[in-house]
Amino acid sequence: MTYHGAVKVGGPPDVRELAHLIITKVAVGPYDNNAYLLRCRDTDEQLLIDAAADGPVLLETVGPNLATVVTTHRHHDHWGALAEVVAATGARTAAGRIDAEAIEVPTDLPLDDGDTLAVGRCTLTVRHLVGHTPGAIVLVYDDPQGHPHVFTGDCLFPGGPGRTTTPEEFRSLMGGLEEKVFPLPDESWIYPGHGNDTTLGAERPQIPGWWERGW
Repeated sequence: MTYHGAVKVGGPPDVRELAHLIITKVAVGPYDNNAYLLRCRDTDEQLLIDAAADGPVLLETVGPNLATVVTTHRHHDHWGALAEVVAATGARTAAGRIDAEAIEVPTDLPLDDGDTLAVGRCTLTVRHLVGHTPGAIVLVYDDPQGHPHVFTGDCLFPGGPGRTTTPEEFRSLMGGLEEKVFPLPDESWIYPGHGNDTTLGAERPQIPGWWERGW
């Protein structure tokens, strides 16, 4: 079946099969968070992005073998089930270095801009964006046989950047997106922390309007 990325809490996950990586998207919790399970085809190693809520659902999705859980940012709705998932799987934890101290589960691997994370033989690149939170991160998988896949947490959604509370935070987030995300090609697929997916090509024409609306 064709991947669409439109998932609902209580509904089935959606699965995208790439040449080297399988991406499973599931919606969890009262805030309709997205969690993404990445599995390397060659090694079966798995990495979970945002153990947001509904631990039993996430554990059923990942099964017994989970190497890493990455938290995209410090807001509680993105790590509410982290302790449960880590206790059940023994997975190591990773998060942006600046946000790590605000996450109640200890972070084994603090991440900085430009760091890489391995999922078996696949590689994710870390991009640090300031604005939604001080230490939010975006993860980029540059598919060698396709286009990039970008896991944006709450930094970018269909229709605009994530929430900010001051003009300075808005300018910082927009500047980070324009420097570190929007240079990617239009075909780059965006997997946000809530709601449906999008592409950079769909969002790029809206940038002037985002600046005009401001924070």
